[in-house]
Amino acid sequence: MVKTLSTMLPLGTKAPAFSLEDVVSGNKISLDTFAEKKALLVMFICVHCPFVKHLQDDLAVLGKQYVNKGLGIVAISANDIIKHPDDAPENMKKWQNVRV
Repeated sequence: MVKTLSTMLPLGTKAPAFSLEDVVSGNKISLDTFAEKKALLVMFICVHCPFVKHLQDDLAVLGKQYVNKGLGIVAISANDIIKHPDDAPENMKKWQNVRV
């Protein structure tokens, strides 16, 4: 695993605008998609990460537990698919079949 320093916005900072394609539906997802939600959980994940693999079933359970409680959830993979082909959109789409 690559050691990369990360920076974090202060807690309470408004999320920056984004617009990305949902790999499952093909629809565009943006910050505005979650405007009616009480809160938004943004996860930066990738298919090849051993930590994400370890937690994938639990992440699916989390989503099912909070879907009707006003929590928006979005998972973003920002990896370079040339360097990490496992993280390509078609491989992320396969995750929709995670067992819970």
